[in-house]
Amino acid sequence: MMQTFYPRGLGALLLTAALAGCSMAPVYQRPDAPIPTQFPADGNPAGQASEGASANPSANAFPSAAGTLDWQTFVTDDALRQLVALALDNNRDLRQAVLNIEAARAQYRIERADRLPGINAQGSGTRQRVPGDLNSTGSSAVQSSYQAGIGLTSFEIDLFGRVRSLSDAALQTYLATEETAHATRISLVAEVIQAYLTRDSAMRKMQVTEQTLASREASLNLIVKRREAGTATALDYQEALGLTEQARAERERMEREVRQAGNALGLLVGVNDLRPYLPAQRTTSNVLVQDIAAGAPSELLERRPDILAAEHELRSRNASIGAARAAFFPSITLTGLYGSSSADLSNLFDGGQRAWSFMPQITLPIFSGGRNVANLDLATVRKDIAVAKYEATIQTAFKEVADALAATDTLQREAASRRALAESSQEAMRLSEARYRGGVDSHLRYLDAQRSAFTDQLTYIEVSTQRQIALATLFKALGGGWPGVQAPHAGAGGAAATSADPAVR
Repeated sequence: MMQTFYPRGLGALLLTAALAGCSMAPVYQRPDAPIPTQFPADGNPAGQASEGASANPSANAFPSAAGTLDWQTFVTDDALRQLVALALDNNRDLRQAVLNIEAARAQYRIERADRLPGINAQGSGTRQRVPGDLNSTGSSAVQSSYQAGIGLTSFEIDLFGRVRSLSDAALQTYLATEETAHATRISLVAEVIQAYLTRDSAMRKMQVTEQTLASREASLNLIVKRREAGTATALDYQEALGLTEQARAERERMEREVRQAGNALGLLVGVNDLRPYLPAQRTTSNVLVQDIAAGAPSELLERRPDILAAEHELRSRNASIGAARAAFFPSITLTGLYGSSSADLSNLFDGGQRAWSFMPQITLPIFSGGRNVANLDLATVRKDIAVAKYEATIQTAFKEVADALAATDTLQREAASRRALAESSQEAMRLSEARYRGGVDSHLRYLDAQRSAFTDQLTYIEVSTQRQIALATLFKALGGGWPGVQAPHAGAGGAAATSADPAVR
């Protein structure tokens, strides 16, 4: 059995030198979050609640603590839960995001492998003719040389942390890709919810339209009979006919919306036939938790996967500076071989043919045309860009949450008013119809009451749906509480980077 080719104690010396390599990367410090300390209430930038606004979250508000906000609890409708689960299994965009994780993990493991020596089995042979004037015997000869053994190929002793910095940069890139996939999952959940709500809204509006069409057709038939009896005019007939055709056109438009919303939902879910998973009747209850407490803005830094991804990218750029700085210092590489060597292939493994070679090499940069300086400048600028991107991501997240809070708050009150208006319009239409049939009011007033009732019902459905969609948007803006997003990352303090190492999973 072959023995190590290192001189006594050299292996331990090399291992100590490799482990003692210092890092030239700057000490990472998370930039301050460029956002207010609390979300604005009722549009006031200072975050002070205006008169009439609720100072505390609703009693049935969904808790905002990390790890408690997940889509399984947020979605209360069984059919919608099944559709979301199908989308998470079949959506093609999500598959791409997951495959990007695998690619980033493989790239990190490639960089990580450079921190360890590579040992290979090697074999080589050389056969050449040497002219007489180059041979000590004065005669030409054919010389042969054969070698076989275990070799160490160009292992760099990382005294100044260049290889380690490149490995750390690859790790942070992998973690950023993983967070991006988490963001894709949360976005997919929100998009499925929104598409489901859009389809349900279209079905509700189509139901109202069909009821309105039936009512207007009955009114048209009544006008025809009155016209034949001489109690209705041609103008009354044309106006009733126009309202009937309007309702018929609206029904076709609503059917188009239902179909297109179903197509959009099918694309997100990723199955060939969506019909077995859709309820036969539209739901009559809320499909989502109706109140979500936003918590503190600082929680976004630990919850939003896009913010975590931006911070991992910033850490990657910070590590790249260390690699650029280390390029100014000497690098030491080791190459060696232990095995057998012989001039005759048949005697290669005979006794006494043992051979070894050890070739350390040191490289000191003297002149590179400014390449090292330019690389360091580039790494520094890229870090500054990453800082700006990180801060912009935080500001965008704050705006999205603030907008979603404003939407859910105002749409809730608007929906209540729209519902009262729709009910009032329905009652006004009923009274107007009775007065028209009794000969108290004109036909024109009755037609106006019909138009108003129909429009107000559709508007109420639209606003109530917008409020539900705003809840889904708020869920997404708050980070969704997706499992794994709350796990410790290097961005939370640095010590957790080892547990996030994909090579040990």
